[in-house]
Amino acid sequence: MTRNILAIVLIVLATNLTGQTRLVVKPNETIAEIQPTMYGIFFEDINFAADGGIYAELVKNRSFEFFEPMMGWLEPNSDRHSLNLKSGKATPIKRSSDEKNQHFIKVEVNDPNGYSIINEGFRGMGIKKDDTYNLTFMASQESGIKHVIFSLLAQDGSTIGADTVTVSGNNWKNYATSIKATKTCPKAKLKITFSESGTIDMDMISMFPEDTWKGRPKGLRKDLVQLLADMQPGFLRFPGGCIVEGRTLDRRYQWKKTVGPIDERENLVNRWNTEFTHRPTPDYYQSFGLGFFEYFQLAEDLGAQPLPILSCGMACQFNTGELVPLEELDPYVDDALDLIEFANGDPSTEWGKVRADMGHPEPFNLKYLGIGNEQWGPEYFARYKIFDKAIKEKYPDIVVVSGSGPFPDGEYFDYGWEQLKKLHAEIVDEHYYRPPQWFLDNATRYDEYDRSGPKVFAGEYAAQSVAIASPENKNNWDCALSEAAFITGMERNADLVVMTSYAPLFAHIDGWQWTPDLIWFDNLRSMGSANYYVQKMFSTNTGDDVVPIQLNGNDLTGQDGLYATASVKNSTNEIILKLVNASDSDKSLSFDFEGLKKFGKKVSVTTLTGTSPDDMNTLDNPREIYPEESILKTNGKELKLDIGAKSLVVVKLKK
Repeated sequence: MTRNILAIVLIVLATNLTGQTRLVVKPNETIAEIQPTMYGIFFEDINFAADGGIYAELVKNRSFEFFEPMMGWLEPNSDRHSLNLKSGKATPIKRSSDEKNQHFIKVEVNDPNGYSIINEGFRGMGIKKDDTYNLTFMASQESGIKHVIFSLLAQDGSTIGADTVTVSGNNWKNYATSIKATKTCPKAKLKITFSESGTIDMDMISMFPEDTWKGRPKGLRKDLVQLLADMQPGFLRFPGGCIVEGRTLDRRYQWKKTVGPIDERENLVNRWNTEFTHRPTPDYYQSFGLGFFEYFQLAEDLGAQPLPILSCGMACQFNTGELVPLEELDPYVDDALDLIEFANGDPSTEWGKVRADMGHPEPFNLKYLGIGNEQWGPEYFARYKIFDKAIKEKYPDIVVVSGSGPFPDGEYFDYGWEQLKKLHAEIVDEHYYRPPQWFLDNATRYDEYDRSGPKVFAGEYAAQSVAIASPENKNNWDCALSEAAFITGMERNADLVVMTSYAPLFAHIDGWQWTPDLIWFDNLRSMGSANYYVQKMFSTNTGDDVVPIQLNGNDLTGQDGLYATASVKNSTNEIILKLVNASDSDKSLSFDFEGLKKFGKKVSVTTLTGTSPDDMNTLDNPREIYPEESILKTNGKELKLDIGAKSLVVVKLKK
């Protein structure tokens, strides 16, 4: 008898005369404990996720530190390239080379009625009617100019808010004002004009909405953080991703340059700015206003474990693959040790004091630290060993996360796992960017993994509707449902898989480089994709322990298109079932709760589905695919449930 015929026979045997498939749940038989870190989020500054995204700054290139210092700034009537000063011009000036904030502009105004300087924002500025916008800048008055006027311009050029600031003195001072918007505009601009002719130096021209996450000045965009908080993540992995590595080592992410006063944080060109010919973004930089302190603070806000990832001394192997010689690796290792001190150290320590001076004397309680992103080959393991030894000697309780490379199989993957087992690694980060069918076929991926080896972190995964890195990839229901099926396999193997996160997290609708992505946004709106709601349904419905859910004595891993996982939550005395019907037909199910005489008569049922595999959420229709909640009343002794084709269903009932 072939395997396919046997599967059909078993399904028929499990289906009674009424056409119902009988599933057995064993709530008193624990398979594995589910870690609080099981479902988390992975942040990488790609697709304008930080500047222009979750970091609420509205002014692009506020400190004139881009390779082209005036990028993002427009001068409609400028005489910058003329020897004859007619209306005015702004000239970038370079400070001494040891200054972290290298540039400012010298503004010369001859005709106050004819000259202006305009910032275009990040594909415009999202401005909301009646909201307040707090503007700050640094200035040194040289001559003449006493009043600087800041105006918000709508797309038609009309003024939708303005205020005037009086400046004085030829030494650098900080100035601040607020503007209340009179109109909503998704692509506004900031215009600066001057009441008098003269000369003034300006720097760090910055504007934030007053209404940020937790009301923090110069903080994070409220709606985007709320979408993260709604997922109740168990961890936050940051800051990447490939930006950790950099195209070259000089352009890698260096956490020490992202803490301390904001105006002293060195800007860096984002490694995604020209990575893809289909989406070049030469104006994509990192101001590091969202730096390591802010990442730790965000993790704390979300109730999530922080998981920072650091460079191991290897640039991205898809680019240069530049290496730091092993004998020159000490500064990189010191960065790792100093980061632990920054996160956990007493304020009396060097880096603990930096954290305390930034307003957080209490430790961030860092427990996990990743070394390298998705490197492969002998060079990575030679460096990983040095990091692991140094970290464990000084901080033995820190869990070091390693990586198995960029692919879920193949020569690099096999070699990586072989080496990491020999090194007794604790957690191995695996990445999967594959077609939807791969996710359906691999729901049993972890069933046969070696339980005596390292634990698994599914650190980056997303079904690709077309191909890896294709600009045509879609966040459609077909991809989301296949991921749901795969997640049941990870949760069922929670004794091995201890962390999971979709990637990438964010994408600006006008500034993306990579698709698909979990959350999409423009300057005013945001929405979760179908994939987001799959992730949310799993992360917000997590039990304490996995228990069996079976068909004919076998785990439900795709038989007749059905995938499932079951868990119990002790604090609420609940049984939680997650059911995926990946088939094209509706299913009628009955459940036998072995060892349970009765259960609560009200059963919570949450359903996520689409009318077509190609269905997607959009900013104009953000709830095309959205969870629908209902209450099913039962007699407390038997549970029967019909689930539609191509659907994810979460069932919760009291023991």
